[in-house]
Amino acid sequence: MNNKVQGVTVGDLLSYPALQLRLIAGGAGLHRSVSWAHVSELDDPTPWLLGAEMIMTTGIAVPRSAAGQRGYLERLDDAGVAALAVSAQLRMPPLRRAFFDAAEERGMPVLEIPLAVPFMAVAQEVAAAIQEDARHRLGAQLQVFGALRWLTSENLDTATLFSRLEKLSGYDIHLCTPQGRPLLPGVPAPDASVIPRSADAPPTIPGGFALPVPSPGGTAGFVIAFEREGARPAGLAVVQHIATVAALQLAMVRTERETLRREGAEILAELLQGALDPAVARRHLARHSIEGETVLAVVRGVTEEEVLGALEDQPYLLLNRGEDRYLLGAPGLGDAIESLSGAAAGMSRPVSPGAPLRIAQREALWAASHAVASGRVLVRYGDDVTGRWLPDDPAALTDLVEHVLGEALAYDAGHGSRLLPSVRTWMERDRRTDEAAAALHVHPNTLAYRLRRFHELTGRDLATTGAFAEVWLAIRAAGRLGLLD
Repeated sequence: MNNKVQGVTVGDLLSYPALQLRLIAGGAGLHRSVSWAHVSELDDPTPWLLGAEMIMTTGIAVPRSAAGQRGYLERLDDAGVAALAVSAQLRMPPLRRAFFDAAEERGMPVLEIPLAVPFMAVAQEVAAAIQEDARHRLGAQLQVFGALRWLTSENLDTATLFSRLEKLSGYDIHLCTPQGRPLLPGVPAPDASVIPRSADAPPTIPGGFALPVPSPGGTAGFVIAFEREGARPAGLAVVQHIATVAALQLAMVRTERETLRREGAEILAELLQGALDPAVARRHLARHSIEGETVLAVVRGVTEEEVLGALEDQPYLLLNRGEDRYLLGAPGLGDAIESLSGAAAGMSRPVSPGAPLRIAQREALWAASHAVASGRVLVRYGDDVTGRWLPDDPAALTDLVEHVLGEALAYDAGHGSRLLPSVRTWMERDRRTDEAAAALHVHPNTLAYRLRRFHELTGRDLATTGAFAEVWLAIRAAGRLGLLD
């Protein structure tokens, strides 16, 4: 471990004449800070350590083999132990070359305590040396407790709150989810390499601490605190308090987001019903950071949680209607929607903020149906310039489909064939037979046969412009009626 100089260091202890300590390995780690001196005769005391301790031992638990001694020292170093102090005689086994090599490689100081110096004397000297630093840490803890008062009395934003906590604690603070994403707005996420693998990981990391941020559903993320150059870090207890503040702030942010989300759903429902005055609607949208032109999207095939994850950094309103997710936001919503695996979404043309959404809703629903029929993630209304001219009357759509495609529909139903899906796929791919055949997983010759058979049944030659346009409109109408998969 590579801790910065804070309070009393290993090098300081070596300079105290009364202790008569002697360095026997790991001189590169003399700058390590020491928070306590403790006697342990366990072969693995690490579950009970917090980091920065000096472990003293008579040698009872020190293994005799070279591999065992190396493993013993590495366990202590991994747990953040500042130094290992061994008895000069008593029960210490011969220390192996592998032990000394590990100490030098890791910069883990190994000290020798003479038999004439009791372990208690070392512990008392360390306690006295860190007393002044302890007073500083206590003061920092009390001030961090004051952060709870700031939250209520000063209404600080998250970035300002944690900037104050950094100055008080002597640490650079980072917050992240278990996956490494930012946990709270305004507080940076750390490098992924320092994020613990679990909430049960040791709190000490090189240069600081990593602690879980609790939440009702489990660990929400981690606070990573790195010692600041030239500052006096206040220790693990203060970082634990900061983790508590982070948990409280996260709960507040989530509550506010949930309130805004519910409010947004109500606003969107009223906009769809045409029940809001445009000026009032614009004020509501501005509260949700939505300004300028908006689009309405209907998303199918994904859960609400998936939608929320994709739109995490964008302003929007969300309304659930059955399996459809209605979204209102800036035109840039489309980029986020296209990242949703398995989605089928339709998007209206842009409308002015606060304008009635009756037409936009019709456009988004049509485009969503087209996305389902074509297998595309997102269809923007206007991508298919012919579909917009279809009538809204289901009876008129049915007449069109029956007149143009009736024979082919009956043939597919009676023979279990796929003439119409094949024709649609071929048209959607601009009559590129090889590409359409690959999409249908058939040989190009098979697709060519299906196109000829369609011509025979319907009497419409797709090589002519008039027949092509008529069939294309009829296929769009059949998709809107749900007659094509």
